[in-house]
Amino acid sequence: MQIRPILAALRRHKLATFLIAMEIALACAVLCNACSMISHRLSAMNINSGVDEASLGEIVVTGFDPALTNDLNARMLAGLRAIPGVESVHVVNSVPFGPQGFVAGTTFDQAGKHDAVVTDFYLGGPGTPKALGLKLIAGHFPAAADYQPVPAKNYFPKSSRIVITQALATKLWPGENPLGKQLWGGPYQFRVMGVVASLAVSQYTQYGARGAEWCAFVPVQPGGPLAGTYLIRANPAVLNRVMVEARAAVRKIAPDAVLDYHSSHTVSFLRERFFKTDRAMTGLLVGVIVALLGVTALGIVGLASFWVAQRRKQIGIRRAVGATCGDILRYFLTENFLVVSFGVVLGMAAALLINLMLMKLFEVDRMPLYYLPIGAVALWLLGQLAVLGPALRAARVPPVVATRSV
Repeated sequence: MQIRPILAALRRHKLATFLIAMEIALACAVLCNACSMISHRLSAMNINSGVDEASLGEIVVTGFDPALTNDLNARMLAGLRAIPGVESVHVVNSVPFGPQGFVAGTTFDQAGKHDAVVTDFYLGGPGTPKALGLKLIAGHFPAAADYQPVPAKNYFPKSSRIVITQALATKLWPGENPLGKQLWGGPYQFRVMGVVASLAVSQYTQYGARGAEWCAFVPVQPGGPLAGTYLIRANPAVLNRVMVEARAAVRKIAPDAVLDYHSSHTVSFLRERFFKTDRAMTGLLVGVIVALLGVTALGIVGLASFWVAQRRKQIGIRRAVGATCGDILRYFLTENFLVVSFGVVLGMAAALLINLMLMKLFEVDRMPLYYLPIGAVALWLLGQLAVLGPALRAARVPPVVATRSV
C-alpha cells in the first residue's frame, strides 16, 4: 500500500482531517488520565486496613464533662460489655475509616533536628491490638505494664513503648531491625517494641506525602484524652444487631453524653461510606470515557462514510483498472490509521500536559507512562473498527460505477 496517494487525498480535506484528529487527540488525553485516576481510586478502595473489619464496630459519644472521663469510661465499658454477643470492648481514640486520630510529625532525635515522617497515632487501652486483629510480625504486643496513664493536658505519656507498622518501619529504617529504635514527637519519646503487618491510617488519602500505613499504636490507660470512643468486638454474624443495641444502650449508660450517630457503626460500614465518593467518581469517569469514545467512533464513521460517498467515482475507476476489493478496503483502513496516529501523537502530549496541571492544581498522582501506549492502542483499534463498515461498503462498489459516471 502506497502512503503518498493517501496523504495527497488527506491534504485535499485538511479541515475535516484536522477536526477528526483533534477529536482523537482529546479522546486520547482524557482516556489516559481518566484510566490513571480510576486505577488510583480502585487501589485506594482496596486498601488493606490491617484490622478484622467484619468483627469490629465503633461507638462514639461526645458532650461529656472532660473531668469525668474515668467515670464515663467505666460506665460505657460495663454497659457495652453487658450486651449479648459482645466479645470485648476497649477504649480507643479511633479506628481505620473512623474519625481522625492523632497525627503528628516525628523526628529521629530529641532536639527535633532530623525529621522522620508524619505519623498516625492510635491510642488504646489494654487488649486493643488483639481486639483489632493486628498481625504481629516482629517483637511483641504491649504487656500490662506498658499501658500508662496520660498526664493531664498531654497527648501521650512522656515515654512509651509502641507498636508500628511494617510500612512505617521500612520508611524510617530501611534494611534495619526497627525493634528498640526510638522516635520523638515533640517532647514525647517512643521506643519500638513490636511491628505489625499492616494498619491503615484513620483517614486515608491517596494524595500528599503521608503514607497510607505510617501508623503507630501507643498503649495507654483509659482516661484523660482517651475517652468517648469505644471499640466493640463481636461475632460477625451478630455484629449488626450488637451495634443497634449498643447505640440504643448509650442513652441509659451515659445520659450525660451525646451519641455521635454518624461515627457509631461497624468498621465495614465506615469503610463503605468512606469510599462512597471514590466509587461515584469512578463511575463518572467510566461514563465520560464511554461517552467520549462513542462520540469519537461516530465521528470517524460519519467522516469515513462521507468520504466513501464522495469518492464513489474514484473507487469505481480504481476497480475498473484492476484494484481488488481488498485494495480498496486496505486504502480506507490505512487512511484512518494515519489520521488516528496523528491524533494519538497530539493526544499523548496533551495527556502529559493535563496530568501536570492536575498534579499542580489537585495533587493528583503522576500518571504512569505506560498508559500512553495503552491509550494509543485502544484508539487505533477503535478507529479501525469504526471505519470498517464504510470501508467494506467502499470495497463493494462495482467497476461499472466508473462507466456510468462517464
